[in-house]
Amino acid sequence: MSDLPYFPARLALFTAGCLMSFAQSPAAPSTPLTLADCIHKALAVPSAASVARKERDIASLEVRQARAGFLPQSEITSSYMYNSPSRLDRSTMSFVAMNGVREFTALVNVIQEIDTSGRLRADLARARATQDAASASAAVAERDLRKAVSDAYYRTLLARHIEAALKTSLAESEAFEQRVNLLWKGGEAARADVVKASAQAAFLRQAADTAQLAARLANQELASFWTEDVATPLPLADVLDDPLPVPENGGPPDAAYMRRPEFQLYDAQVHGFQAESRIAKSNLYPKLSGLFQFGVDSVSPAWQDRGYLAGGTLTIPVFDWFRSLSLARQFQVRAAQVKDSRSQAQRAFSAEYEAALLRVKQMYGQVEMTRNQVTLSEEDLKLSRVRYEGGEGAALDVVTAQNQLAQGRTNYYSAIAAYLTARLELEVAAGR
Repeated sequence: MSDLPYFPARLALFTAGCLMSFAQSPAAPSTPLTLADCIHKALAVPSAASVARKERDIASLEVRQARAGFLPQSEITSSYMYNSPSRLDRSTMSFVAMNGVREFTALVNVIQEIDTSGRLRADLARARATQDAASASAAVAERDLRKAVSDAYYRTLLARHIEAALKTSLAESEAFEQRVNLLWKGGEAARADVVKASAQAAFLRQAADTAQLAARLANQELASFWTEDVATPLPLADVLDDPLPVPENGGPPDAAYMRRPEFQLYDAQVHGFQAESRIAKSNLYPKLSGLFQFGVDSVSPAWQDRGYLAGGTLTIPVFDWFRSLSLARQFQVRAAQVKDSRSQAQRAFSAEYEAALLRVKQMYGQVEMTRNQVTLSEEDLKLSRVRYEGGEGAALDVVTAQNQLAQGRTNYYSAIAAYLTARLELEVAAGR
């Protein structure tokens, strides 16, 4: 029973200890960002892609406006007008155009344009072409953003691997330098060997420092796609050590590049200029519109004076000095100009597609070649060290093997990054 008063104090101490232990425990590591995560982050913030999407939304509103032209337009107007009485007869107005000394108007007007000239249909076609062009531009902008983020992602991984490879080579070089120094102090190595080992370590130290800077700059470039905090290292999922996807055997079907959104953009521009040409030609055709009015138009504000009016207007153009024909011809020439640009782009995109196919196959083969380079270079360095330690080889052989291994590791990861980038370029060239 004497221990009961101390139970709350002991419980408080135990709780405080648990809280302190929890506070001092290391934070859980953040989840590595995959390429899909980086692209999702870049698409979620304002960018060229978001601007293009807003332009697409603006174009869709233009289509709605063009459709409204086919519907009756209604409005309500009201007015009151007064003019001085005539000097000869005070009961009449002095202005002949007026209906009385005082005139009250309150009318509901309904106006309907009948598309006899084809202007409304051409205006709707132009709006739809603008919408199609905006949609194609949005697809191009989003594709380019995905490609830019992917390139930056692979560049960052490559820069980090090169930095790690050079630091590993630097550690090996510094260990060899220390070993040669010990042998020289013991009279078992020449001064020239010490100089060669020290020079090699100095070169690798400078290369590792340059690689570290490149890795930081690549990290900043990637982070800038979605955040202003570009200095913090990004936790990235490393895919350069994962098994590489094998190139497709047959490749995409022939003329796969025709699926690129640029062709949709060219076609939309052609349709837009053709619609502009029809709008210009509509000035040469008769225009018919109808009018219906209901309400009061009287010399007194009396509802019993209400009535309605219905009428139509037909406008027949006669001669405009070929202005409309010239304008229509101008838009036709512009449409032909876009068709020429499309044909030129088709040849260029065909070359890009074939080059992308060839590059994917070539880079995939180079990955295996560079992997063999690394394996042989590691064995060469090991044998060179053994021969030097046994007094059968020169320090120059070890230094050369170190350089060769550092270059081999750099070539290996560069080939992997180049292969993955080539696959991205093939996706773009194939319109996927």
